[in-house]
Amino acid sequence: MTAPTAAGPAAGRGGVRSRIPELLRDRPFRGYWSGQTVSLFGDQVSMVALPLVAVLMLHAGAAEMGRLTAAGLLPSLLFSLHAGVWADRRGHRRRMMIAADLGRFLLVGSIPVVYAVGGLGLAQLYAVAFAAGTLSVLFEVGNAAVFVSLVPTERFVQGNSLVNGSRAMSYVGGTSLGGLLVQLLSAPYALVADACSYLVSAAFLARIAPVEPPVAERGRGDLWAGFRLIARSPLLRPNCAAVVTLNFFNFAFQAVFVLYATTALGISPGLLGLVLGAGAVGSVIGSVVTGRIVRRIGIGPAVVLGFAAFPAPLLLVPLASGPRSAALVLLFLAEFGSGFGVMVLDIASGSMNAAVIPHELRSRVAGATRLFNYGIRPLGALAGGWLGSVLGLRDALWIATAGAVLGVLWVLPSPVRRVRTLDGLAGG
Repeated sequence: MTAPTAAGPAAGRGGVRSRIPELLRDRPFRGYWSGQTVSLFGDQVSMVALPLVAVLMLHAGAAEMGRLTAAGLLPSLLFSLHAGVWADRRGHRRRMMIAADLGRFLLVGSIPVVYAVGGLGLAQLYAVAFAAGTLSVLFEVGNAAVFVSLVPTERFVQGNSLVNGSRAMSYVGGTSLGGLLVQLLSAPYALVADACSYLVSAAFLARIAPVEPPVAERGRGDLWAGFRLIARSPLLRPNCAAVVTLNFFNFAFQAVFVLYATTALGISPGLLGLVLGAGAVGSVIGSVVTGRIVRRIGIGPAVVLGFAAFPAPLLLVPLASGPRSAALVLLFLAEFGSGFGVMVLDIASGSMNAAVIPHELRSRVAGATRLFNYGIRPLGALAGGWLGSVLGLRDALWIATAGAVLGVLWVLPSPVRRVRTLDGLAGG
C-alpha cells in the first residue's frame, strides 16, 4: 500500500481552484459580485411582492397599477442625465452606491412596518416606488464606473458574464422565492427580504476600495456630454440605435404576449409560468457560454449575433397555432432562444461599450443610455396595445417581432461587426 503524498490533495485543490473564474478569486470583485447577486435576487422578490401588496392588500385596480408601474419608471426619464453628471463631477461612486442601497433599505422596509400598524395606503406605495427608482438611477450610474475600476479590460466579458449570470439565476430563483415568501408571510412581509438584500449589498460594497476614475472637470454642456459621445462614436451610435429599436418593438411584443397566449392559444396561467421559466433557463445557459462565443467569433460579431438571436426566436410566437401541445412547444422554444440571445447581447455589448467609453464620461454615458433604454419602453408598450386593438393580437405580434429583428440592421453595416478584441478600443 502506497503512502499518500502531499501532492494529491494539493493537486485536487488546485484543480478545483482552476475551475473557479479568475475574477472570483479576486477578493474585491468577489465582494462586489456577491452584493450584486444578493440585491438582484431581492429585486425579483419585490417584482412579485410589491404588485401583490397593491392588489391583495389595497385592492388596486388597473389604473392604480398603471400609476404604480409609472412611478417606478419615471425617475429614469427625469433624473438619468443629471445623475450621470453629478456622479462624474462628484466622484466617490462607491459611497453613492452604498447610500443608495441604505436609502432603498429604509424605503422598502417602511412598507411592512407601516402595514403592521394599519397605516399602509397606495400613496405610500407610489412614493416608495418613485423614491426607490430615483436611488436606483444613482446606483446604476455609479455602478458603471465602479465595475471598470474592479475589472481589467481583458476580463470585461468574464465580469459581465458573472453579473448577468446572477441576474439570469435571479429570474429563476428570485421570482420563485418571492412567490413562496408571499405564500408563507403575506405580500408586505415578503418585502423584508428585498429590504435586507440592499443592506447586504451595502455591506459588501463597504468592504471594497476600488480606485475609481478621476472626477470630471466642470464645463459647459456637461448634461449632454454623454449624448455627444454616443452620437460621435462609430461603435456606440449604431449599438444605441439598435438597442432603442429592439426595446421599442420588444415592449410592444410584451404588451400583448400574455393576452395572446391566454386568450388566443388557451394557455393556462400555470403553463404560461413554465413557458416564461424557459426564458430564464435560456438566460442562465447564455450567460455561461457567451465567453466561449466571444473567444470563437470575436466581440463585435457576438454583439451582432446577440441583436439577431434575442428577437428572432420570438417569431415563433405568432406562428403558434393549432393543437395546444404544438403551440406550447413553439412558445417554449421562443422563450428559451430569446433568453439565450439576450444574455449574448447584454454581455457582449456591455463589454464593448465599457471598453469604448472614456473614464471621465462613464456615469454621463450610463445616464444617457438609461434614458434611451427606459424612455422608449412605455412608448413601445403603448404602440403594442394600440396595434393589438386595431389589427388584432397576432398581427401586432408579427409587426413587433419583425421590427425587433430589423434592429440588427443598425449594426450590420457598422464597424461593430469588425471588432475582434477589446484591446485599443478606449475612446472608440
